[in-house]
Amino acid sequence: MPFGLVVIGFFIILASLTGWVAAAPSQFISFDEISKSVSSPLLPEYEINPNGSVTLRICFNWSCAYRETMTFTPDDMKLVKKNMASCAGTTLNDRLQRLRIGIWQMESLAEKYQPLLANDLAINDYEQEIEGRTDCIDNASNTTTYLQILRDIGELPGWKVSPTTVRNRFDITAVHWTAVITDMETGLPWSVDSWFRPNGHLPMVMPLQSWVDEKKGWEPPFEQINITPRTVNELCSNKLGHLH
Repeated sequence: MPFGLVVIGFFIILASLTGWVAAAPSQFISFDEISKSVSSPLLPEYEINPNGSVTLRICFNWSCAYRETMTFTPDDMKLVKKNMASCAGTTLNDRLQRLRIGIWQMESLAEKYQPLLANDLAINDYEQEIEGRTDCIDNASNTTTYLQILRDIGELPGWKVSPTTVRNRFDITAVHWTAVITDMETGLPWSVDSWFRPNGHLPMVMPLQSWVDEKKGWEPPFEQINITPRTVNELCSNKLGHLH
C-alpha cells in the first residue's frame, strides 16, 4: 500500500500508545474536504440520530486524503437490518456472515451517496489516478466506522469492535491495516478486511493472528467463510470446519 504524506498528530500518537477501545463516538465534526494523507486509520466519527438515520464520516483517495460526511436515511438503515437478518442464527458462521453482509450494505450505501466509490478496484491495482480509490487505511477507517454503527444499533450481538491492527508497519511496500472485531464468547479477535475487494463487496474475515501471519482469505481453510455466492441465503448455509 503506497504512503501519502505522513502526518502523525497528537491524537494518532495517543491512540497508538494507549490502544483505542470501542466506545461511544465523541462530538461529531462535519466536513467535506481534501485533507493531508495520514499514516494510520482515522478514529470513527458518526452520530446515530433520533429518527434512525446515521450521519458519518468516510474517507477515500488513499490514506484518507479526501473525507466526506453523509447521512444514511432511516429507510437506508432499515434495509441494512433487513438484509443482515438473512443470517439470524447464532452459529459462528451465521454471525460472521451477518457481519459481512452489514459491511457490504454500508459500503453500498456510501457509494449511493458518493458515486466515485464505484470506481474503486480490488487491492490498489491500476487505480493510481482514479477518484474514489481506497487503500487499506481508507478501508480500515471506514470498516471500523461501519462496525461501530452496526454494533450501536444492535446488529452485531456477541461482537466487540476492537482497535485497527497493522502488519509490516515499517515495510513501506508491505504495510497493511485491517479493522478488527472480537468474539465476546471466545475472546478471539477477527480481521475484517475490505481492501481485497472493491467497495460494495463482502469483506474477507479470518482470525486476526492468521491475518498477521499473512494467510489469504481466498485460500484454505478460509475460502469457506469468504465465499461470494449468488444469493445471500447461500452465505448462511455454509458449514465451518477448523479455522486456524
